[in-house]
Amino acid sequence: MASVSSLPKTMKGVQIEKTGGTEVLQLKTEIPVPEPKEGEVLVKNEFIGINYIDTYFRSGVYSPPSFPYTLGREGAGTIAALGPNTPSDLQLGTRVAYMGPAAYAEYTPVTANYMIPIPDSISTKVAAASLLQALTAVTLIREAYPVQKGDWVLVTAAAGGVGLWLCQLLKAVGAHTIATASTAEKRELARRNGAEVLLEYHEEDREKFVKKVLEVTGGEGVHAVFDSVGKATFDSCLAVVRRKGTMVSFGNASGPVTGFALARLSSRNVKLLRPTLFNYIATREELQQYAQELWNFIEKDGLNVKIHDVYPLSDVVRATQDIESRKTTGKLLLQP
Repeated sequence: MASVSSLPKTMKGVQIEKTGGTEVLQLKTEIPVPEPKEGEVLVKNEFIGINYIDTYFRSGVYSPPSFPYTLGREGAGTIAALGPNTPSDLQLGTRVAYMGPAAYAEYTPVTANYMIPIPDSISTKVAAASLLQALTAVTLIREAYPVQKGDWVLVTAAAGGVGLWLCQLLKAVGAHTIATASTAEKRELARRNGAEVLLEYHEEDREKFVKKVLEVTGGEGVHAVFDSVGKATFDSCLAVVRRKGTMVSFGNASGPVTGFALARLSSRNVKLLRPTLFNYIATREELQQYAQELWNFIEKDGLNVKIHDVYPLSDVVRATQDIESRKTTGKLLLQP
């Protein structure tokens, strides 16, 4: 194993030893620094992305593979050590952004397939705030439903991390976006990021919501829905999908969708997907393709990278409570 300099023996990191509320989050200071294995590199994290999926692993919605479990799914920093047989474009000191487990730490071992060098034109902070959520948005509009110019698309939680990216990307490709968000401030943020129609969503007033979407779309409904909220919005979203349209459910912010009858899709021949980003970027070639497209969007289309706040690693409980409150806008970052 090569390294930029002699690495410390131990590091700080956030681990859980059981699932539960924010009380299970533990900031530890004596975690052994990992050694990269075959095809891995060790990244010295400068910024760590916070994602809603982190709360799923902490709470038990998704099962951690073992305990103690280090949380986190993405980060950005510099390569501090190389394992055997890593790609030639990954060298010591290279600035990189990555996706992979155990990011809530000073150092993270990362499989090379899920890592990309950061262009000189993009800061490490912006890269950390972009990668997972922005790549999710890019693959949603390219693969889950290939958005065409002029399409009507509904985005729920439009002021959240993925939602703001979707608003911007949909505008960049010429689609019309209907955005839902819980407050006037969030709806205004969605508008500033490209949404054309802004709707307040209340679960108890589903009929009004459906009627408005149908009015906006000439009675036909939307070509696609990108829904990250889940249980609370699923039925209303499905109701506004047009004939041969697509319902993309990619998040569980309000809880998972359960007990769904497939026969409900047949009245309008609606397609239903539950995609995950990693199945769209399973190879390094796929990741590089979509990452390059993302960098191009940021550089050429002037996409705004909205960062809600940067929290020290020691404030992980407050950061987690903030993202779970659904009161944040844009990306939350941790700094070791």
